[in-house]
Amino acid sequence: MNNYEKFLNYRKQYDTFIYEKYEIIDNPDNYEIIYYFSIPNLTEFTPKISIDKTNLINENINKDFINYLVFNIGMIEVISYVKCTCSKNIIVKAGHLDDEQIKWFKKLYYNGLGEFLYVNNIKVEEDELFTITSLGDKIDFDVTYKGIGNLIPIGGGKDSNVTLELLKDDYENNTCFIINPKEANVECAKVANYQDKSINIKRIIDKRLIDLNNEGYLNGHTPFSAVVAFISYLCAYLSNKEYIVLSNEDSANESTVLGTNINHQYSKTYEFENDFNNYTKKYFKINIKYFSLLRPLTEFQIGMLFSNYKKYHKIFKSCNVGSKEKNWNWCNHCPKCLFVYIILSPFLYKEELVNIFGKDLYDDESLLDTFKELLGYAETKPFECVGTYEEVRYSVSLLIDKLQDNLPYLLNYYKENYPLYLEQNYKIKYNKNNNLDEKFENIIKEELNKYV
Repeated sequence: MNNYEKFLNYRKQYDTFIYEKYEIIDNPDNYEIIYYFSIPNLTEFTPKISIDKTNLINENINKDFINYLVFNIGMIEVISYVKCTCSKNIIVKAGHLDDEQIKWFKKLYYNGLGEFLYVNNIKVEEDELFTITSLGDKIDFDVTYKGIGNLIPIGGGKDSNVTLELLKDDYENNTCFIINPKEANVECAKVANYQDKSINIKRIIDKRLIDLNNEGYLNGHTPFSAVVAFISYLCAYLSNKEYIVLSNEDSANESTVLGTNINHQYSKTYEFENDFNNYTKKYFKINIKYFSLLRPLTEFQIGMLFSNYKKYHKIFKSCNVGSKEKNWNWCNHCPKCLFVYIILSPFLYKEELVNIFGKDLYDDESLLDTFKELLGYAETKPFECVGTYEEVRYSVSLLIDKLQDNLPYLLNYYKENYPLYLEQNYKIKYNKNNNLDEKFENIIKEELNKYV
């Protein structure tokens, strides 16, 4: 049975998914949140989220509002669990959604599962994928709120480290935010002197979901950045912040599959950023702004800036394959590793890059197919958080132009098969489609001016 046949069969056999309820346990050291989901006649799920209280400073919290935020986080957590059967009818007993909210979540579910649907060869329209029926009671709240400073999510990669450096002058008003801390993001926060200014989150996937994946139920990519959005909003409120400052770049807006809206990075896009801000303004009704500081920039420019932040070079990690191991290292075989290598190569090649990765990836012939995918000479981009075709070509072309002769394997392949791509100057690009307030725009522009 192929995955599309599984999709049709599961939807018939398990036609309902229920978001039953949530529970908030207010412990002395942390908030523990438990969600209760079920697929009748199959299983129940109880995923958990734990929020360390150490740096939660808002002493005037509204418990009804906290309940409402936690309920909304659950609507995003649903995605990870409903996808295993794609049960058509999602019944929400845990809280109330109006028609606009239902429409909003249906859009997020559909676009956020775009890669999942594509990879599993499931063809279904947005209106057909899920129906959402709200049966829960409405939560009323009245919140007075005035936040100060920035909550900065830290993933351990180059992008969030650039954001930390750009906002270091507002250090006193900054707090870091880390989901499932690992050595890389903890060390990056420590190097930036935020070891005592971080909110640590443990997000625990129910083991039953992993068991179902191993048994052959449907599995695939979900919009993790949407999870970050809703949990970070709760933590911004609990830590009395005005801004949630993401590190998503202009390049995240490019589709992964040419000619479609399928995007591995959908919940990192400018479209989702705007949708989320519109949603929070209407339904949460307090002034916390969610935006990406790096939205005006390309991955090339972020690599350019990061190349000068030497203190992070030996500790940052972006490899998703390596992140699943006990020790998070660069695997040196995946698209993410090769992309980061390429985007930094105009600035750090060769000795400094080899010190970071342990080898020269340009000399690895096994990476040729991945190389072509990153360049845009294949059917799709890799399903990873990588930059645009143009900036990959530009980075490679800059390095070839600089080295001229004695090129490693992949660079030589490019030179023999494709034209150099040097028409645009990616150092000075600036995407005006962003949500930066003037003070943040000034920070970005001032930094870029150093490279003109």
